[in-house]
Amino acid sequence: MKEDFLHYLWRLARFDLRDLRTTTGEPVTIQQFGVLNTNAGPDFDDARLRIDGLHWAGKVEMHLRSSEWYDHGHDSDPAYDGVVLHVVLEEDRPVFRRDGSRIPCLELRHRIPAGVRNTYWRLLHNAYWVPCQTQLQRVPDPLRALWLQRVLAERLSARSSTFAGHVEACGRDWEEAFYRTLARAMGGKVNGEAMEMLACSLPLRVLLRHKHSLLQLEALLFGQSGLLPGPEADESPYVTQLRREYALLAVKHGLSPLPTSAWRFLRMRPNNFPTVRIAQLACLLHRSGQLFGKCLAAADARELRNMFEVSLSNYWRDHYRFGPVADRSPRRFGESAIRSVLINAVSPAYVAYARLRGDDRYRDRAMALLESLPAESNSVIRRWRSLGWAAASAAESQALLELKAAYCDASRCTSCSVGCALLNRTDADDAPRLTLNEEAQVYRQAG
Repeated sequence: MKEDFLHYLWRLARFDLRDLRTTTGEPVTIQQFGVLNTNAGPDFDDARLRIDGLHWAGKVEMHLRSSEWYDHGHDSDPAYDGVVLHVVLEEDRPVFRRDGSRIPCLELRHRIPAGVRNTYWRLLHNAYWVPCQTQLQRVPDPLRALWLQRVLAERLSARSSTFAGHVEACGRDWEEAFYRTLARAMGGKVNGEAMEMLACSLPLRVLLRHKHSLLQLEALLFGQSGLLPGPEADESPYVTQLRREYALLAVKHGLSPLPTSAWRFLRMRPNNFPTVRIAQLACLLHRSGQLFGKCLAAADARELRNMFEVSLSNYWRDHYRFGPVADRSPRRFGESAIRSVLINAVSPAYVAYARLRGDDRYRDRAMALLESLPAESNSVIRRWRSLGWAAASAAESQALLELKAAYCDASRCTSCSVGCALLNRTDADDAPRLTLNEEAQVYRQAG
């Protein structure tokens, strides 16, 4: 059992409220449960209680066992002096404030409905891909749709915060911040971090000084990436020119290349090789250095797509990496790659711009952009589809990715609307029953 289960019970009043008493016998009346605190400090703020006839207003702290108050160091933290009630599964030790006064304790172990307890146990202790997958169809579609909207907002907020961090790190230079975000998006899951490292080590302002020459842009990017082969490995005229240009430009701009070990080629489709992505990035910057400004000015998703439609330079039209000619010609920046950039770079940048500039139009544009794009196709989205939850757009596929990573994988069922909906059903006759072995395990935990 996890502490967030107590949060759920308290937040939704899902425990027996009759004849509430502290562990020392004082009657308790809950007038206001308070607001869940998502920051540091006690779990709930602004609770209103009557304990033994006295009215109390303050904070509520929760633990599975009361002794965790001391294990977590709350006894020496002034932030916990305002706790008026300690809610626990089991009191194994009385708890006192710093001034020596005892904190009233409410024990819940005998007040949890059997159906709620059983469903929670089943959700938390199974080997399914998502905890609720055998019960998912019991949750109404409208509730699931509303929850996806909330989860998508959380995902965009987190990603926009990352983009805003780039903006601050770049001295409020939005173009530089977008260049770093774009590079990471182009690298994908496998080489995204390396592409961002490349962008951080090679500022946009340096590249824009050589924007007129695609050869110099490629020399800077390939040389700085560490992927440029030495003369003993490749003596072709193009690669020789890249080495010569990078040698001069590295001295001019004080550059040191990244280690070659930062990049991954294995088990990747050739079109996603980092060499191809770097060549495409060079072409994008050669055509337009002010990419973020153009994103802000774009009228719709089609115009955004056109911005990222680039063809490769001559060498990369028949190579996937340095060396032999490829059997098949590399494609231009494909539709799936463009969608990835729009999802992972443009939409978070829009939300960050809306927040930092106070212009909600760009938050709306981010949502409209995601809703206009088809759903992504990857192993996670395909698995959701097999469970009967198909994504109709990129907005929904992004929300499902966030749901899996932030809620299902972390077993945060009591913080999820789907999980809460299932827990709230358990007073009905179809509440799942535990085996005798599972029941024994529950009682060992909950008394």
